[in-house]
Amino acid sequence: MINLAVDCMGGDHGPRVTLAACRQFLNSHPDAHLLLVGKAEELAGFKHERVTVVPATEVVSMDDPVEIALRKKKDSSMRVAVQQVKNGAAQAAVSAGNTGALMAISRYLLKTLDGIDRPAIAFGLPNAKGSDTTMLDLGANVDCTAEHLLQFAVMGSALVSALKNTEAPSVGLLNIGEELIKGSEVIKRAGELLRAAGDAGNLNFYGNVEGNDTFKGVVDIVVCDGFVGNVALKTTEGVASMISGILKEEFKRNIFTKIAAIIAYPVLSALMKRVDHRRYNGAALLGLRGLVFKSHGSADAMAFEHALNRAYDAARNNLLDRVRSRIAAAAPLLLAAQTESGTSAP
Repeated sequence: MINLAVDCMGGDHGPRVTLAACRQFLNSHPDAHLLLVGKAEELAGFKHERVTVVPATEVVSMDDPVEIALRKKKDSSMRVAVQQVKNGAAQAAVSAGNTGALMAISRYLLKTLDGIDRPAIAFGLPNAKGSDTTMLDLGANVDCTAEHLLQFAVMGSALVSALKNTEAPSVGLLNIGEELIKGSEVIKRAGELLRAAGDAGNLNFYGNVEGNDTFKGVVDIVVCDGFVGNVALKTTEGVASMISGILKEEFKRNIFTKIAAIIAYPVLSALMKRVDHRRYNGAALLGLRGLVFKSHGSADAMAFEHALNRAYDAARNNLLDRVRSRIAAAAPLLLAAQTESGTSAP
């Protein structure tokens, strides 16, 4: 039985969305058990033989400062959900709540794995090959060192290997060009570390990639700092919404476009499904001593169910153990990189 802890109060919509998603998830996963965390009075109506309600009296709002969420709201649904992972009651926690608060609470309760300075947010963006390209970091770390980017590559490789059964997923370093001489000093140094990891057999390093390569599916994993990654993520969501909106408007423009739309419907339907960002919801917080997944705050029931699916797949495929083993294998390289840089960032 796979046990997931769900922060039912988080996000823009709270139980109205999370509970509907949980019911759909349970219907399609007979080997799953959910710990529904939140205000008891709002969860009392949800009845299922594979559900346990875990009460929490407080809620972290989307605009709560990290300090409030971490130090003041110690009985929040978000914190109690992550606590279930720490206690061993759940194999993963899922929340649509405040990203900064979730990262801070998860890091405080679960701690980081040995060899990892900072956790990273990893997420799959749709590509032209009909699959997705995993990108990290997507916003947890705005300022990154070359050593952090190496750590992200190791963790991302473990994630893709576990979820896609790919033994040696390819890793690309996001840069302004493919040439080794391009990029900032941090990116150049990161390239050196990643090439060394590739030569040592710890990574399948492809080399530098540009922004458009992410959506071409040139590599399985793209590594970047959190500022760039978050911009890429929000841009992708915006473009997907724009394409969907344009297609819907064209369907109802006039009789000729309606006829053309009917003829092309199978193709257009497949395209709209491919660019529907709800299908790619659920980002992993990597580098922690436990599994935590972040859903988009505005997620509807379909999107939140996809986040639950990702957490379930990660737990079922022993993602945490795979990350640990990858980090252990790369430990000499990670330690050498930290020693050479002279610092280990907090």
